[in-house]
Amino acid sequence: MSTEPQTRQGWDAKIAGLHERLVASVEALVTGNEWKRALEFSAHFRSRSFNNSLLIWAQHSEAHERGSVPTALPSYVAGFRHWQTLGRHVAAGQKGYMIFAPLTARFASSSPVDSSSWRRLSPNERPRAGEAVRQRMVGARAAYVWDISQTEGSPIPERPIPMLLNGEAPDGLWSGLRALIQESGFTVVLVPDAVSVSGANGQTDFADRTVSIRADMDAAARVKTLGHELAHVRMHDPDAGTLSHRGIGEVEAESVALMIGAAHGMDTSDYTIPYVSAWASSVPGRTPVEVTQETGERVRRAAAAILDRLQTDQIGAGDSPALGFSQPVRGFGATLTVAPDQPPERIDVRTL
Repeated sequence: MSTEPQTRQGWDAKIAGLHERLVASVEALVTGNEWKRALEFSAHFRSRSFNNSLLIWAQHSEAHERGSVPTALPSYVAGFRHWQTLGRHVAAGQKGYMIFAPLTARFASSSPVDSSSWRRLSPNERPRAGEAVRQRMVGARAAYVWDISQTEGSPIPERPIPMLLNGEAPDGLWSGLRALIQESGFTVVLVPDAVSVSGANGQTDFADRTVSIRADMDAAARVKTLGHELAHVRMHDPDAGTLSHRGIGEVEAESVALMIGAAHGMDTSDYTIPYVSAWASSVPGRTPVEVTQETGERVRRAAAAILDRLQTDQIGAGDSPALGFSQPVRGFGATLTVAPDQPPERIDVRTL
């Protein structure tokens, strides 16, 4: 008798359990004051989706409370075989942290520009002569990762951690952020004080294509404000219709600035973000859990894209520095479904 149905039921149960754990973690963000800590953690694990970073955080915290791991926060995480390639192995009795990983399938088409022509290939099916083939995500599976503290073996080179004095800005961060703003067609202007920017620290004017920053702040505050305004430039162009809610737009901009700062070792204690419950409940037709997940992932994507472009000293992204990871699956951490004949371009992403 085939055991495939039982195996499928087992994996479905794992996915369901993982979903429940994730929802519980997000609900804790909604009802508590953990948003800033979650962003700081995500800055250390920005190669993972926001959802997966929450899952790693929650499971590592539980392991620490049990006394299974020595540190309150993980440092590097990787899969079982990746640790083996580095000369390390998972220590006896250590349980992996379950996260979502992509399931992929191949699609073929003789007319790639026609989105309706793509068909899904079966595992052993070969494309027809002249057909283009693409691989796309079609679902999710449970996967396991372990923190370095759960492994034994050869030492891993440590990345240097940026150290800053109070009020100091990381070397090259101001110029790097300004260059990215200029790439988007904006001019960065230093203004004398808050009166020039309507009482704020900075201001983005989409009509005049200018970003104004107060000059009467210390270097750390100026660079933080520049990161905030860069987030507005990249995420909230009114002509693009990307700003669905002004309050959440401010949360996103400050959250991106916080992640940029955290990735550079800056003090983020004075970053001001309202309680999650205040803004996550303000979107009609969406639950606070959905809004929190979607906002967290938008912030992570935006911050990761900015950090990837900067030539500055940053903390690691959570994967071992010796691992040759390919480009991470941005935004994964949701259940992905696709109909058998659905083209790759129309994969439906549903928030877990």
